[in-house]
Amino acid sequence: MHVKIKALELNDTWILTNLPKHKTIIGCKWVYKIKHRSNGSIERYKARLVAKGYTQVEGQDYLDTFSLVAKLITVRLLLALAAINQWHLKQLDVNNAFLHGDLNEEMYMTIPQVMQVAWPGQVCKLQRSLYGLKQASRQWYAKLSFFFVSYGYKQYDSNHSFFIKHGFNTIVVLLVYVDDIVLSDNDMFEIQRITYLLDSASQIKDLGDLRCLLGFEVAKSSIGINLCQRKYALNILSDADMLSSKPVSTPCDYTTKLHQHSGSPLSAEDTSSYRRLIERLIYLTNIRPNITYVLQDLSQFVANPTSDHKQTAFWILRYLKKTPCVGIFLSTIGNIH
Repeated sequence: MHVKIKALELNDTWILTNLPKHKTIIGCKWVYKIKHRSNGSIERYKARLVAKGYTQVEGQDYLDTFSLVAKLITVRLLLALAAINQWHLKQLDVNNAFLHGDLNEEMYMTIPQVMQVAWPGQVCKLQRSLYGLKQASRQWYAKLSFFFVSYGYKQYDSNHSFFIKHGFNTIVVLLVYVDDIVLSDNDMFEIQRITYLLDSASQIKDLGDLRCLLGFEVAKSSIGINLCQRKYALNILSDADMLSSKPVSTPCDYTTKLHQHSGSPLSAEDTSSYRRLIERLIYLTNIRPNITYVLQDLSQFVANPTSDHKQTAFWILRYLKKTPCVGIFLSTIGNIH
């Protein structure tokens, strides 16, 4: 927490002042998180200062909030092109990404816990965006996109988080998802150059070769790129207490015919957990298309699920128990035309 406060002060995130008359103040709180590696081991402990953005008033404390992020289909497309063309794949992570966004509105925040002030009654006048503010992600995206465009990258109209730069026999592609940046090109010099420039403007961590993105585990080899969601699948099994279940070899029982009134109605608590489970399994279909059919069937009953629908969802979990590492393979042998 003390390290984070120091970083915020060095970034000129706020100045200490008295609260002007007729101005409202928003609160703040600390959020703690343990960040894990793709293999499940602990990477580091994190403490993040978050503003209570739910108290902001639209038109007074913020205007626009929407921030564009890369589409998952674009992520898969980039990885497929990188496999076919044997491009390099690098990953960057921006330290305190949202804190680099410039704040246009005049906003005041309470003094964070563990921070010492010289005079009682002082507040923080925010000069930069902070996690939790409704406009934080948009302000960060606006600054990052302007940075890339200023260095010759073209922003695609169909996907504003996709940047590309052509050179003589070279091509560089950048993909942005909040504070995760994926670089792919056939020229390591340009990767090193843009990495250095970005680090000078906003402190970054060079994560090296792309290994994990949005829950996708990426394994690149000379014959292609393998994508899987092993850790994500095992987390679903663990949360559903299905790690010790008996595996099955098919994603559903094809003799079962589901309808609205099959089985007995679930309780309110079981209904909520069923909906949450279906949502998580749908994200898994990004690289597990073989469970798509049964999930689209189960998704029709999220309003009033029954015990039969729940058992069918558990059948999918038993299938994942047998095949947690199955994903998709993007081969180097392909034709992009």
